Amino acid sequence: MTRRLIMLLLILVVTLPALVQANTCQGKFPNPLTDIYWKGIFPLRIGPLSASFGQEDYGDTPPLICTCPAPAPIFVRIGIGISFWEPARVAEVVKKPFCSPLLGGATLGDYGIAQGTNDASDERKAMYHAHYYIYPVLAWLNLLTSVTCVQAESFDMLYLTELDPLWQDDELNTLLSPEAALFANPVAQAACGADCVAATAGFSRQELFWCAGCQGSNYPMTGSSHHHTGGVESSTLMTERMLTKMHKQLLALNTSTNAAMCQSKPAPVVMKNQYKMQMLYPIPATQQKPQTFGRTTMVSGAGKEFPGREDFAYLIFRRRLCCAF
Repeated sequence: MTRRLIMLLLILVVTLPALVQANTCQGKFPNPLTDIYWKGIFPLRIGPLSASFGQEDYGDTPPLICTCPAPAPIFVRIGIGISFWEPARVAEVVKKPFCSPLLGGATLGDYGIAQGTNDASDERKAMYHAHYYIYPVLAWLNLLTSVTCVQAESFDMLYLTELDPLWQDDELNTLLSPEAALFANPVAQAACGADCVAATAGFSRQELFWCAGCQGSNYPMTGSSHHHTGGVESSTLMTERMLTKMHKQLLALNTSTNAAMCQSKPAPVVMKNQYKMQMLYPIPATQQKPQTFGRTTMVSGAGKEFPGREDFAYLIFRRRLCCAF
C-alpha cells in the first residue's frame, strides 16, 4: 500500500505541472524591436523606384505623381505614389476561450456564453477562437508617420469570436455567408489545390476567394478545423478565415490598389494578396519572410508548436498604396 501511494505521488509530481500549464492562459508581450521581422515592410516603392531586400510584392505599382481631392480652396492635392507593407493588425488564435497571448497571457473574461469545444472522439477536429486587434506599431515607433499613408490609430480590439455565435456553429454561419453552399462541392474544393501551388510559389489566386490555399477552405467562416493536422496549420487557417470574415463585415478595407490611394475602400470580398503574416507567439518568426495568404506551413511551422503552447498570435502585414503629400 505504501509503495502504491509513493508511486501515485511521484506520478502527480511529474504530471501536475504540465496539467496546470495546459489549463493556464500563457503569453508574452511582443517586443516591437526584436519580435517583428522588420524587412517585412518591404518592398517599398516610390513610383517606379523600388527597394525590396528580397521580399515579395503583389499588386498595383504606384504612380510617381498622383492627385487626391482636397477641401476648398485647394480642391486638389498633388503627391507622390508610395506602396509598402504595413504591420497593422494582430490575430490571436486560441483553444482556451478569452485567453490572450498578446496581452501576456491575460484572461479577457469568462462570461459563460462561448465555450468552443474540441471533439475528443476525433483527433482530426479542433475548435479555435480568434481575436483581431489594431496594432499600429509604425505609429508607436514614429515610422512613416510624416506622410498621409499611416492612419492615426490606437491599440484596440476589433473582434472577439467568443461573443459571436456564428463563429461557433457551421450551420448558423450560413446566415452571414449563404454563398458557402456554392463552394461545398468537390469541384470548388479541388480548385484550392491550384491556389495552394500559387500561394507557395508566390501569391494565391484572388479569383479563388473561397480558398485558403494549402490550408483548405475559407468557408465556413467558423473556428472549426475539420482536417486538423497541427496547431500551426489550423491557426493559420483561422487567421485567414478571420481576415475573410472582417472583409465580409466591412471591418477590413481595400488599402492596396490604385482606387484606394486617397482613401481606403470597402471590400466585402477578402483581398487575399493584400496580406502577409508573421508568427509572434509562441516563437517570433524573425528569421523567416512573412507568409503569404494560403502558403504551406510545412517549412515555416517546423519547431513552432509544442505541448502546453497551443495558442498562437500572428502579426498581419497589409499592403498600403497611397498618395503621400
